[in-house]
Amino acid sequence: MSDKTPTSELPAPTTAQGATSTASTPTTAKPAWRDVWHVYAEAATLRMLFLGFSAGLPLLLVFGTLSFWLREAGIDRTTIGYLSWVGLAYGFKWVWAPLVDRMPIPLLTRLLGRRRSWLLLSQLVIVAALVGMAMTDPKLALQPVVWCALAVAFGSATQDIALDAYRIESADTQRQAALAAAYQTGYRIAMIWAGAGALWIAARAEVVGDAVTYQHGAWQVAYLAMAASMLLGMATVLLSPEPVPRPLAPSRNAAEWLKTALVDPFADFLRRYGKQALLILALIAVYRISDVVMGIMANPFYVDMGYTKDEVAAVTKIYGVVMTLVGAFVGGALAMRFGVMRVLMLGAVLSAGSNLLFAWLGTRGHDVNALIFVISADNLSSGIASAAFIAYLSSLTNINYSATQYALFSSMMLLLPKFLAGYSGKYVDAFGYSHFFTATALLGLPVLILVGLASRLKTPPGQSE
Repeated sequence: MSDKTPTSELPAPTTAQGATSTASTPTTAKPAWRDVWHVYAEAATLRMLFLGFSAGLPLLLVFGTLSFWLREAGIDRTTIGYLSWVGLAYGFKWVWAPLVDRMPIPLLTRLLGRRRSWLLLSQLVIVAALVGMAMTDPKLALQPVVWCALAVAFGSATQDIALDAYRIESADTQRQAALAAAYQTGYRIAMIWAGAGALWIAARAEVVGDAVTYQHGAWQVAYLAMAASMLLGMATVLLSPEPVPRPLAPSRNAAEWLKTALVDPFADFLRRYGKQALLILALIAVYRISDVVMGIMANPFYVDMGYTKDEVAAVTKIYGVVMTLVGAFVGGALAMRFGVMRVLMLGAVLSAGSNLLFAWLGTRGHDVNALIFVISADNLSSGIASAAFIAYLSSLTNINYSATQYALFSSMMLLLPKFLAGYSGKYVDAFGYSHFFTATALLGLPVLILVGLASRLKTPPGQSE
């Protein structure tokens, strides 16, 4: 979810021809506000809105929404926490990213091109796996649900690889922040649909008058509806143009192909950034740690606090949508106007602070007004942080290795947080929700230090000024 913002603080991506460029020079004039907002009406930006929806839809269906479903089905919190390790598929997507970056799919690549063919294939995998989840009751057989959830995560991670490359290759660097904001907006809308929308559908599908609290049929309808929602992304892929293909040097043998596909993308990053790479990678690894670790227990928290599916869905759908849109577009605009690093710092502060609001919410009992306030603040902060962070990650990539390098960055973003999140249920069982939410907020303190250090980095040697 990528435009380069006017800041001399960031090392820049390469151009489509492979030459490097800085994020800006000290003499670069700030774009006028009219030009900043006009970019959101361009076709490439609107296209990224729909593709962002396709990318964001699967995530909650194997995390937050699934945890609500599992908790309602009587699965204990510790097990739910461990099942979040399904998300480690996102943390290891760099392993197969070189294949997505370079390997053609028989027939499909010839018809659609390299990027769109992988996008469509991954979307088909997601749809099939969501249907599989819908047809299985975790209360009776948990393992099939886990395997289907793993398939959804694998297909979603593969879609992310292809889509990040598609986005980076679809526009010049001056529009990357706008594309990131549009992508993030679509992504967040999809997460709200996969969260609030799925809960709302499940609530509507429940048999009225049935004394049984848990009804698998209601969740089945919800997950089938989510599978059908992937058709929007599939249609967008089929109707979108393929980016101008960059020529790939022919490989004489398997060893040379592996070097080009696996070794060169990582060597390029280390060569361009040198010792600075360690600081950059550390920042990437922990930037979203507060949100990700906290997120697994959010829906079990709502269930245990007595909020109904309708209440959570209504609050998230109305206030969450509005604040997500505001956060994503404000974050993208601020990044273009004032620079990515300043907005990264703002997003880090807001993300940690919103977790403290959840600790406060735990003291309020069943208070819908407090829930509205907390969810609104959380979505606003997340939208701002994500728009800036995606633009930052995009600025680090070399266009010649866009899929592989961005997959490495976005994988690192999730690997440590997802691993720690697996113990979230066990932590809540031992210490309670308020202590847990406070601890996740404190996890954000090292992020502030790393953003401050990263903002001092100079342009890598060898890049043009």
